[in-house]
Parts: sequence; C-alpha cells; structure tokens
Amino acid sequence: MDVVLGMDFGGTKIALAVCDLDGRCLSEHKLLTLPDQGADAVLARAVAAGRSLLAPLGTGPRLAAVGVSTIGIPLENRVELAPAIPGWEKVALASAIEAAFGVPVRVATDVKAAATAETRWGALAGYDPAIYLNLGTGLGAAIVAGGRVLKGAHGASGEIGYNILKDSHVGLKIAARPMLEDTVSGLGLAASGSRLLGRPVSARDVFEGAHADPGLSSLITAFIGQLSTHLVNLVIAVDPARVAIGGGMARSWGRLQAPLEQALKSGVPFPPDLVVAAYPFDAPLVGALALGAEVAGADLTIQGIRLPVPQP
Repeated sequence: MDVVLGMDFGGTKIALAVCDLDGRCLSEHKLLTLPDQGADAVLARAVAAGRSLLAPLGTGPRLAAVGVSTIGIPLENRVELAPAIPGWEKVALASAIEAAFGVPVRVATDVKAAATAETRWGALAGYDPAIYLNLGTGLGAAIVAGGRVLKGAHGASGEIGYNILKDSHVGLKIAARPMLEDTVSGLGLAASGSRLLGRPVSARDVFEGAHADPGLSSLITAFIGQLSTHLVNLVIAVDPARVAIGGGMARSWGRLQAPLEQALKSGVPFPPDLVVAAYPFDAPLVGALALGAEVAGADLTIQGIRLPVPQP
C-alpha cells in the first residue's frame, strides 16, 4: 500500500496528514509553527513530525511522495513573500523535504493548494471560473479558470493582500506603503482589536466580543467594508460563477455572509454564488495531499475521490 504525506506550513500552525491513494486519511497532526525560532527550526520540527506520523505504519506501506503547501510563493531555491517565518526566503523547500524523506515532492502556495482541493472535491467543483478567498492569518485569493488554478507568471496570481489602499500610495514601493493585508486579515484585525482594548486579543476574540462591545463592532464593520470593496472589484474582473470562503475567519460566517452577499448583489453586474468552502479550515492540507497523490501517479480527478479532512 502506497501512502502520501501532506504538509501545510502556515504562519501560526503546521498541519500534517498521511493518506493512502484511495483517499483515506490514516493519521494527522498539528503543531505550532513557532516562527520566532527561525526557518531551520520550523523545517526540522515539521520533518520530525512527519516521520512520527509515518513510524506507526511500520514497514508495510511505502511513502510514495510528499505534497507541501506553504505561505508565500515557493520557487526552486527559496520562498518569496513569506515574512511570517524569518529565513523562509532562503529555504529551498522542495529540495529540503525531498532530501529528508527520499521521495518526490511537489510544493504549492497554501491558497492555491486550497483552491485545488475545493475545485476537485469541494465547493468549487463544477464552477468555472471561480474564486477561492482565504481569510486567515493573512489574506489571499486563487482564481480558477478552465478547471485549473491560475498560477500567474511568477506564481503570485491572487495575492490581493498587496492591494493598494489609496490613490496617494500609487508609485510607492511595497515596503513604503500599507497593504490591504495589514488590516484585512486575522493578524490585522487582531492588531486593531488589541490597540482598541489595550491588551492582546485574537481575531476570534474581536468577532466574539463585537456582540457586546460597540467599539469592536465598529472594527468588524470597517473590516467587512474594506474586504467587500476589494472582493467586489476582484469579482468584477473575473466574473466567477461561485466564490468560496475559507480560512480561520470562516468560523465567523454568520457575521460575514449577509454584508458580503449584499455587496456582491449591489456592486457586481452578475453576482456569483457566495459559499463557505467545503474544507474551510484544512483546505491547504487537503490540497497538499492532492499534490502528493499526483506525484505518486494517482489520478484522483478521474477517481473522483473526496479526501477526508482532519477536524479543526
């Protein structure tokens, strides 16, 4: 029995799972990223966790491949646009993991891996074109066209976290201007809430506290307003049949759904369906497993396998 290992490197957590080529999840594990320890330590802990998942399987199953999803834009010898993990820009991720496990490896950015999973087995299956919008620690989108996730010339298609906020910011270098992700993301919302309350809070704390705190409620309203503006513009450009929302903030769908739907209905010539992703919290891991299965030669598209997902 061949198995594949999926690894998802996020800014706050690393998720791993072992899956056979029939789509059955055999084991899974999550650990904190602990980015302050640096890229080498993050990678070493993830490799050790992967080996621990494989060890109980004994000598019978053969590891055929590893699929990896990561924050940032993975290139051959580095990972661009991943400041959340210091030193990640110097890591040749595919080569390092291939050396650790001795099998072929395929790597993709986390949001694109998530969109791949949603397109094949999830909320975007049968919808083309489509958009996957990730509202998590960071902010990103993936565009599906012709049944495939659009990569872009440099692998950076859909990186809307870098969107310009004001006319006066046009012409400024990225490092010299604020970006959409600075405010419209889990980290951005947590920072705004922490400044308002004078103590550290998470994005979830802000959503949960907004019911009783007018200040937090105003933060959420402004957050959704900014998000709606950029989502409407993206949808106008792509004209998708459906938009699926994933990431940690999908847990607050009850607060997000109505204003986002209203923004699309009022601002878009042909409003798309707006739904929660089928794998709202673990789509990047499911996508990583799919990448590994592809490398192993399993044609999951034809088989129509829906991979089980570890619970959040």
